[in-house]
Amino acid sequence: MATQFASGVGRAVEFSDLRRRLLYTLGMLVVFRVGAHIPTPGVNVAALHQLFSANNDTFFGLLNLFAGGALAVFAVFAMSVIPYVNASIIMQLLTLVIPQVEEWSKEGQEGQKKINQWTRYGTVALGLVQATALAFFLRDNGVLLTANLWNMGLIVLVLTAGTTFLMWIGEQMTEYGIGNGISLLITVGILSALPTGLRKIVSLLAAGSVSWFNAIIYLVLTAALLAAIVYFTLAYRRITVQYARRVVGRRVYGGQSSYLPIKVNQAGVIPVIFAVSLLIVPITLVSFFHVGWLSPVANFLNSGRGLSELVYNLVFAALIIAFTFFYTPIIWNPVDVADNIKKAGGFIPGIRPGRPTAEYLSRVLLRVTVLGAIFLAAVAVLPVIFTSASGIGRAGEFGGTALLIVVAVAIDTMQQIEGHLLMRRYQGFIR
Repeated sequence: MATQFASGVGRAVEFSDLRRRLLYTLGMLVVFRVGAHIPTPGVNVAALHQLFSANNDTFFGLLNLFAGGALAVFAVFAMSVIPYVNASIIMQLLTLVIPQVEEWSKEGQEGQKKINQWTRYGTVALGLVQATALAFFLRDNGVLLTANLWNMGLIVLVLTAGTTFLMWIGEQMTEYGIGNGISLLITVGILSALPTGLRKIVSLLAAGSVSWFNAIIYLVLTAALLAAIVYFTLAYRRITVQYARRVVGRRVYGGQSSYLPIKVNQAGVIPVIFAVSLLIVPITLVSFFHVGWLSPVANFLNSGRGLSELVYNLVFAALIIAFTFFYTPIIWNPVDVADNIKKAGGFIPGIRPGRPTAEYLSRVLLRVTVLGAIFLAAVAVLPVIFTSASGIGRAGEFGGTALLIVVAVAIDTMQQIEGHLLMRRYQGFIR
């Protein structure tokens, strides 16, 4: 896949407009990485390093991974685009409960503009809440140089502005660059942690804390997991769709046979994000706001604090499976798909159009979703088992969730480059 990606980029730079898009994307990514190293004012850097070193095995490690290490140094981009991702998920869920939002989702481009606008408002609101929580957390742990209202307000303002600026960068990359800008920002942040993880593994090997055999087994299992992620990300179930032949004047339309693809991993990484978000809510309330009655729950859910790893992983996997079944019908509604097939004059051989088609698609989607849910749960849990068994621990920065995001974004970017090449009648690199 890496060879195909490099070959495709090499062919894409032969066209001036694609070259400009690639250079624009690279330039914005450079801005993101520079901002990830500019510290937020009013923070004691030494005390911050000590605090995050003690909490790296908790949810802070995952948030810092998505932020590309910016959270560990409390840079202006410390919150990354996580508020935007959460706002986007909330807007998708609101289509189920608010009729107005549902109407927007069916209005095409104009409706999408309204949804995007409200997503931006939600990003700023969630950014303010998250930045305020972080500011109080730093104050309570003695990390702020001056724990007064002005300094805390400045930190909240800087962090919220950083997230808003990243949201703008992501949208500009999507419009004027190559690939999905928000996804690329998250991916680059994850990839930036790879050298650090490799250095930790090397240092553990040099110190004798981890044997070479365990390290090799860990790398082999990670490579196998990566191959499985690529396979399941591209896997789909084909459903044959036959279109009726129509005669208009002297021309004959339709009559051809096509197929409807149903992806195995239709929900993507969203169920994993849902599960992580739900698990860290009690931990966040206890850590940031000292909600005492939630302390037993937080200790129960935090896999390094009083809970056996086996039970934690089982709870995590169960949540992922549940959210997969919840979210998949939202983004791939069998009723809407059946209506679209009927409006286009198509039908599934042996199935009547309309409600029978929707019921058939629901049954197929259910069977495919079972496989996709098990796959997502395995991807999220297996790396934790690998690192625990090998003794590498959090040195293995590239967990299953990170691998899943990187692979999905790489494939999507490759397909977008291929689409631009095909529009220019140029033979692409995906065969």
